[in-house]
Amino acid sequence: MEHTATSEHVLTLDCRESPGIVHAISGFLLDHGCDIIDNKQYGDRGEGHFFMRVHFSSAPESFSTEQLRRDFTVLAEKWQMNWQLEPHGRKRRVLVMVSRMGHCLNDLLFRARTGDIPVEIVAVVSNHRDQEGLVQWHDIPFFHLPVTKDSKPAAEARLLEIVDEFDVELVVLARYMQVLSDGLSAKLAGRTINIHHSFLPSFKGAKPYHQAYDRGVKTVGATAHYVNAELDEGPIISQQVIDVDHTYTADDLVAVGRDAECAALRNAVRWHCEGRVLLLGNRTVVLR
Repeated sequence: MEHTATSEHVLTLDCRESPGIVHAISGFLLDHGCDIIDNKQYGDRGEGHFFMRVHFSSAPESFSTEQLRRDFTVLAEKWQMNWQLEPHGRKRRVLVMVSRMGHCLNDLLFRARTGDIPVEIVAVVSNHRDQEGLVQWHDIPFFHLPVTKDSKPAAEARLLEIVDEFDVELVVLARYMQVLSDGLSAKLAGRTINIHHSFLPSFKGAKPYHQAYDRGVKTVGATAHYVNAELDEGPIISQQVIDVDHTYTADDLVAVGRDAECAALRNAVRWHCEGRVLLLGNRTVVLR
């Protein structure tokens, strides 16, 4: 049986909840010769807000991405939508920031290289050189930007230059152990994801897993979230929780924590780049 070639797109949107939105969108797709492959939607009744993600296909010769965007603008303005329409599977340009610990970086590099997540890691920035060899092996530009109290403004200015130079769409803090300034957080708002262990605020500072071991914790977890001016309190995208017990040593907890951090960050990056994450105040809606 011969299959007709198609092109695929993803439409993600949110707006005030109102009757007729789904009908209008499905009608638009029908009028443009599109076929819905997958649809996820959610109406938050408390906030009166509607969210939708539609994965659809069409004949390549019918409408280009640019034409679909131009035509959808009319509908989006009518319903006052925030929206994006992208080719399905388009790889987002990602910059990763890391300090000494390389487990999250290594996981992202491997999954980007094998195509498991829809990203192209275009550069890695670090305040240490520990991961330079790994990054160079992947043939990715590595930038060493040491950070001290005095050099922080210059380092952040250089970071923004790199973001512009490489046309970066998403910045990922893969265990980058420096606090971004309020100004930098504001400039990168909505396009910066951070990962941290979920022992906060109970176990702060050095060796949080050892502190947790001394308290006999029974779960180990990690949280991936968007960065804002409130340290480690941005909108949560993904979390992982792993059960542990009294037989786990402090080193065992560290190992389990690494796995949780990798999984939470990987999911957050994947969902963001697939157009599945939408903001609702300080919360997220993840249309999985």
